[in-house]
Amino acid sequence: MTTFQPEPLPGEAPPADSVRPKDSTPQAPTSVSRLNETIRGFIQTWGSVWVEGEITSWNQRGGNVFGRLKDNVTDSTIAFRIWSSTRDRLPADLKVGDHVVACVKADFFVKTGDFSFGVSAMRHVGLGDQLERLERLRAQLRSEGLFDPARKRPLPFLPQTIGLITGENSDAEKDVHRNAELRWPQVRFRTKYAAVQGERCVPETIAALKALDAAPDVDVIIIARGGGDPQTLLGFSDERLVRAVAAASTPVVSAIGHENDHPLLDDVADLRASTPTDAAKRVVPDVAEQRALIAQLRARLTGRLTQRVTHDIAQLDQLRSRPALRAPESMLTSRAHEVELLVGRGRARVERGLESHVRRTTELRATLRALSPASTLARGYAIAHLADGVIVRDAAQAPASVPVVVTVGRGSFAARSEGEIAEAADSTADASPAGGAPGPI
Repeated sequence: MTTFQPEPLPGEAPPADSVRPKDSTPQAPTSVSRLNETIRGFIQTWGSVWVEGEITSWNQRGGNVFGRLKDNVTDSTIAFRIWSSTRDRLPADLKVGDHVVACVKADFFVKTGDFSFGVSAMRHVGLGDQLERLERLRAQLRSEGLFDPARKRPLPFLPQTIGLITGENSDAEKDVHRNAELRWPQVRFRTKYAAVQGERCVPETIAALKALDAAPDVDVIIIARGGGDPQTLLGFSDERLVRAVAAASTPVVSAIGHENDHPLLDDVADLRASTPTDAAKRVVPDVAEQRALIAQLRARLTGRLTQRVTHDIAQLDQLRSRPALRAPESMLTSRAHEVELLVGRGRARVERGLESHVRRTTELRATLRALSPASTLARGYAIAHLADGVIVRDAAQAPASVPVVVTVGRGSFAARSEGEIAEAADSTADASPAGGAPGPI
């Protein structure tokens, strides 16, 4: 193997047990552990240094933090670790995307051969360039209304075909298929593979999105990735991809990363799923749940119908038990009796009225007859008329030789006046027996 001989710092002697060229030959090579110890001894001679960069990874495990810092100019990165005893002295709001300066000291793990930097101090400098650019883009897209909930389309209740954009042979693809098929075995997928990080991520994802959006049988599209640090998820915050998703006519579900990952694609998609598994559960209904719901609805419907029919039967029995429906002829009989009584009363009242009017008519006829001149004539009196019809009321109206018409009880006859007679004659005539004929005219 190639010999390794670290150079001592100026004024320092090499470690006593360090690997020397003369100590290792092809016939007598040194051990890995001794080599690692030599490297560690060399690295421990380095002092602490303050370094500036952007946090691109921040993972907490057992109170310790393991992450990476990136130089935004050259994209060079270093791995760092923060022990729990040091973490308590650092700002509590440190997170991915923060631009920081940190005091780091190199360390080399002999057992694994891993090289990293231990952090003894860290403080904010400002937002990282990438995070700052993303926030500006997020604000611009929000002002354009691309994040407005009103423009988000509802997902179909039961999609017949699901479009899936993911990495080839990825865990995200397996999770979506497995969970969707467990919930609805008849579901179908049309999958388009695309790079989920790197330079090919954005163009390949956009091409796959356009292909699935143009397919008439695709009801919903899922864009899935199995998580990662923000650096690897930058493609899903690209403005070109975000605008392509906003322009799609098919509902799009974003299932990028895990719960804490939040690329811009989540904001513009019609639905954000926390994981690919969550996307499958929210896109496809559970057949067992739907069957249980149908059974529950059927039971409720049966109960309601049974209750309604029972209630109507009870009402019908109650109506049938009423006297009017139990013996309907009784109502006709009572009404017939009432009609008969009313007819009898009406007939009696009419008869009494007729009798009263007959009596009154008889009385009036008798009164009329008593007052009628015919009655007077019937008693022997007569009425004398001149030729012009004037009734003779004064003897002077009928001088001698004047013709007169005499009307008696039965008929009339002509006569001629002999003139006015003496008063004695009138007295004699008045003394005649009642009913006697009137004297000469």
